[in-house]
Amino acid sequence: MKRIIKDMDIRGFCQCWKWQVVCSFLLCSWGWVSGQLRYSIVEESEPGTLVGNVAQDLGIKRAQLSQRRIHLRSEKYQRYFSVNQANGGLVVKDRIDRESLCGSSPSCLLQIEVVAENPMELFNLEIEILDINDNSPSFSSKDRIIEITELLATAGARFAIEIAEDLDVSVNGVSQYTLNTNPYFSLSVKTHKDGTLIPQLILEKVLDREEKKEHHLILTAIDGGEPARSGTCRITIIVLDINDNPPVFNQSVYKISIRENLPLSTVILTLNATDQDDGANGEIQFSFDDHTFKSAKRLFSLNKQNGEIYINGLVDFEEVNFHELSIKAEDKGFPKLEGNCIVYVEVEDVNDNPPEIKFSTVSNNIPENAPIGSVAGFINVKDEDSGKNGEIKLSLSPNVPFKIKSNQNRYALRGNPPQYTIELTASDLGSPPLYSKTSITLRVSDINDNAPVLTQSTYNAFIKENSDPGTLLCTVSATDLDEGVNSDLVYSIVESQIEGSSVSSFVYIHSNDGNIYAQRSFDYEQIQVLQITIKVEDSGSPQLSSTVLVFIFILDTNDNPPSLLYPEHSEDLIVQERIPKSASAGYLVTKLSAVDLDSGHNAWLVFTLINPINYSSFQVSKLTGEVRTVRGLQETENMEQQLVISISDQGTPPLSTTVTVLLSIADEVIVERPKSGDFLTNSKPPSDMTLYLIISLVAISLVSLVTFMILLVKCLRKDSYDYSSSCCILGGSQSKSYTDQYQPALYLNTDGTLKYMEVRMVPPGCQGQSYQTNVPPTLEQQDFSIVQPLNYPQLKDVYQEVLSEENSLNNSNNVSLNNITPAMYNH
Repeated sequence: MKRIIKDMDIRGFCQCWKWQVVCSFLLCSWGWVSGQLRYSIVEESEPGTLVGNVAQDLGIKRAQLSQRRIHLRSEKYQRYFSVNQANGGLVVKDRIDRESLCGSSPSCLLQIEVVAENPMELFNLEIEILDINDNSPSFSSKDRIIEITELLATAGARFAIEIAEDLDVSVNGVSQYTLNTNPYFSLSVKTHKDGTLIPQLILEKVLDREEKKEHHLILTAIDGGEPARSGTCRITIIVLDINDNPPVFNQSVYKISIRENLPLSTVILTLNATDQDDGANGEIQFSFDDHTFKSAKRLFSLNKQNGEIYINGLVDFEEVNFHELSIKAEDKGFPKLEGNCIVYVEVEDVNDNPPEIKFSTVSNNIPENAPIGSVAGFINVKDEDSGKNGEIKLSLSPNVPFKIKSNQNRYALRGNPPQYTIELTASDLGSPPLYSKTSITLRVSDINDNAPVLTQSTYNAFIKENSDPGTLLCTVSATDLDEGVNSDLVYSIVESQIEGSSVSSFVYIHSNDGNIYAQRSFDYEQIQVLQITIKVEDSGSPQLSSTVLVFIFILDTNDNPPSLLYPEHSEDLIVQERIPKSASAGYLVTKLSAVDLDSGHNAWLVFTLINPINYSSFQVSKLTGEVRTVRGLQETENMEQQLVISISDQGTPPLSTTVTVLLSIADEVIVERPKSGDFLTNSKPPSDMTLYLIISLVAISLVSLVTFMILLVKCLRKDSYDYSSSCCILGGSQSKSYTDQYQPALYLNTDGTLKYMEVRMVPPGCQGQSYQTNVPPTLEQQDFSIVQPLNYPQLKDVYQEVLSEENSLNNSNNVSLNNITPAMYNH
């Protein structure tokens, strides 16, 4: 449905010859036309739904659309609608909920203003939001108890029950009530003055408490929508005796008028009710019943004892000008009887609202050389009062080169607009009149021409493994030279994948302050470094943004106990060995080989014999784990010995593993020299360890190859840009390999066999920390030998060098180290 209403006819005004010159100027130069369109659309329409073609209905040709630049000016409803600049169509922009916009009002009209430029025109647009049945009837109380006196309640007696509320209106509101079938009660429904349906229970036959004490009913409210929705209320009827005279009001309906803004505690009406019973059965208490709306109960209070109704809140004519109070009078008998009456309260308007003035400029950037007659902005004047109290006059401060053009409380401000401060005064015609003033400053607004600038080129953060999720890692900060919304910054993480998972599952950044938090607990043994990209963008239009790299280094903690590799043992770490009786002092009983998945001091292992006094014939090397005899075995020695050995690391706090060695003393033992791979055969074939070592060596080779290629490409790019001051010599101090961040170490047994190998990444800027071995540095030379790690450059130095050169070549900071991930092999 649509229609166009012309609100004024300038040509009729120009009939007088005295105004011909002025009219010609208005019609030809100003290009000012005002009209009104009206459309209708149902709520909950999908975004993109066409409401109507504004350009077509205003008579604007399609070829003129780009020049006229039609747009909406009403800030309140711009989030719901937009104008398609290509075809002039008004489309739905966001979800529209009629109930949130207009509440329970039967009519929902949105007042929107449409502006067309070149020449400038302002049109009034009304959009009627049509209701759909998207709300079910509901009762404020799901369970209701009604007490009815036996014998005294005759057939045909009526009982008030709760009404259902439905946020929908018209046909979609509550249309009928139903009651479950029973022989005692039926349902009667009458129509309220405002159209609300009022259900009542009708007693069909006299109740007998001795026959049945309680009756259970189901009241159902059904709306008229398609499909229909419903809500239920459980009603429990309790049959009591005997109080046979209910209170009676002297009037069934009271009608009063009050002025808005009455002082609190002002008594507006005193109710009068009588009860023919005596004693407690004749004492009356007044209260609101369930038919009185909650909004009315907030404004009015009722004295239970004397029936005085007084003001309890601010009565505002502009919000609601009519209230209906449903009153009940209950006696104190057993059971209680009640009488009912209705009070109609009409609110009269007083002149209590001054006019409101709102001003908006046509453009955020008003050029100082704008010609005389240009529209500088629009002024809306509104008064919430009614009648004469709501009629407004608008005046302009004197001695300013501006004038206003009126159109039903909407004004266009015209003039030559360098920076001016203008004072507007709006007054109503009430008695006494109220007025309001506002000042308007026309100035050039800011343009979003500065991108956010990060305070650092990169960020490094450190966190211990196993830290709680939500730990603050670091804070990214940026500045923007623009003003207002153009300088409001929003921080976000650029989506990427880390080990097959989204980066957002690892870290989270607060969009306002740039704080980066851990999303999970990290495991150093799985990952040592995270590289993420942070994006900072302003809120201007168009949005400008910058990015920065953040490196998160995971620090090791002592969370892995030592693990026994050799010799073969049961699940409960019990080792069985045999030794001959003839074994002399220094005889090698067995050698314990263990590994710790942690690094540094957390992986340095010490072997200790528990209760060494009980086993004076044996000793354990703290550093190598070799179990040897201290002296020759005696004939009196037990044929079976049990040694309990503790393997502990040097972490804080230290973790340990206890191994039990069961020794059997035999007359003769065939000694087989352990093979180099025996200590690795703990429930796994030797081929597994060989495969692990091969994979480790291949991985290191691949990293070295990738590093060589990166350095080669970097050298070629340096040469192409003729950087005379730079040199690209492999092995030189200026060209460092990415593999320098790793330090490999091989650990050998005393017999020359491989004990284990580990590859550790050295965190940047941490020269003193050692990740090369799992034993203290003061090792005995005869225990085992160590291949010391190469002294490679640090990751941070390499990253800073690559970042600076990438910035100089590409003017960007998008340096990626995703292909360089720390690997650790510790078997």
